[in-house]
Amino acid sequence: MTEQAIHDGRQRRIRRQIRRSPGLTVVNDDSVRRVKHQRIRFIATFDKPMLAIVLLLLIIGGLMVFSATWDWSNQTYGTASGFFVEEHLRNVILSTVALFFFATLDYRFWKRFAIWMLLFTIVALVAVRMYGELKFGARRSFAGGRLQPGELAEFAVVLYMAAWLGSKGARVDSFFFGLLPFMAVVSVISGLIILQPDLSSAGIVALTAGVMFFVAGANLLHILAVGGITTAVGIVVVQYWEYAQDRIANFLAGLSDITLTDYHTLQAITAFVRGGWIGVGVGQSQQKFGALPAPHTDSIFAIVGEELGVFGAAVVVALYIAFAIRGFQMARIAKDNFGSLLCVGFTSWVIIQALLNIAVMTGVIPSTGVPLPFISFGGSSLMVIMIGVGLMLSVHRVATRPKPTSERRSDIANIDRSWRNRRSRLSGLGDRAGAAPSG
Repeated sequence: MTEQAIHDGRQRRIRRQIRRSPGLTVVNDDSVRRVKHQRIRFIATFDKPMLAIVLLLLIIGGLMVFSATWDWSNQTYGTASGFFVEEHLRNVILSTVALFFFATLDYRFWKRFAIWMLLFTIVALVAVRMYGELKFGARRSFAGGRLQPGELAEFAVVLYMAAWLGSKGARVDSFFFGLLPFMAVVSVISGLIILQPDLSSAGIVALTAGVMFFVAGANLLHILAVGGITTAVGIVVVQYWEYAQDRIANFLAGLSDITLTDYHTLQAITAFVRGGWIGVGVGQSQQKFGALPAPHTDSIFAIVGEELGVFGAAVVVALYIAFAIRGFQMARIAKDNFGSLLCVGFTSWVIIQALLNIAVMTGVIPSTGVPLPFISFGGSSLMVIMIGVGLMLSVHRVATRPKPTSERRSDIANIDRSWRNRRSRLSGLGDRAGAAPSG
């Protein structure tokens, strides 16, 4: 085959590539012209499966919050919908606006603020320990419980870990550059949360960061070491806090006799028993009238089980499974390590919270206060989770949007030059990061 024939064959392949590129069309063998892109609706750039999952969870949450609070709202506001309209719907609307705002901006813009967010979180955790509102023997919040630095810490750790681990590359499995800095950050944040005390949030921070550390390529021996140290610290902490000892003792007693378990878990299980397979009907729960603590926040899954039954609870669990699947799929298509780790971190964060809440309500683990993501009432908790989803949607939008015409033409030009000059290549991420020029 002659050199001219080979060149002609390559030109035909280039023209086929141009035809498959949206916004470009072939005029003749050697030239292209730009054509007008079709207008794409703004909403069409978002990941529809993830939006659908979040919307369904918010609808179920709104229904359950209203059902759990109508009697309380009637006594407090004089109307059954007062609390729901003034508090929960406001939180949903504001957090939805935040979701679309963060989804619209390029997620890489926030990478530069990761360290400042972490430092601000540390200051907030110190401040709440000193000046926070004292409720049930703990200082965890400001502004009547609306602002909880512990929930901000969960978000800040995901953002910082994504930025830090994503920039480490192969050094993640290093003892000095990987494990020690990781342990330092997680220990400081978790330690400040434990001092509130809030063991559940500290556990969520540690577990979420651990998942991100593993996915980023950490040494398996380091992961085992972290797990061992975390377990040892947990045992020491439980020995120090009397309320934690009581919860574990009640949990162990309930394994042999359910009536000996703690009051919260017993009332939640009673709600599931009353609900049966199909539930007693929306609004018909009896456990919410004083028997079940915090029916609109930590205990809302028990209300789901009582009013919607096992089938309704299974739908909620299925939605969280779908969220996990879609979140990890978005991580796979991310353009860089930062975006991939963001999706892994926020997906793990939501799923770990959901698992802990459901496990507590079904008596699988000792009682602890963890809201059910997207469903429980809460201002700061819903806001930070929706912002996290917004960043995940931004990762998907950046990964799937078509390149500008100028970039595509540059790519094609470089491919054409590679035939006549084998040394000319499109640089990869590793080349841009630190490869020295040759010659």
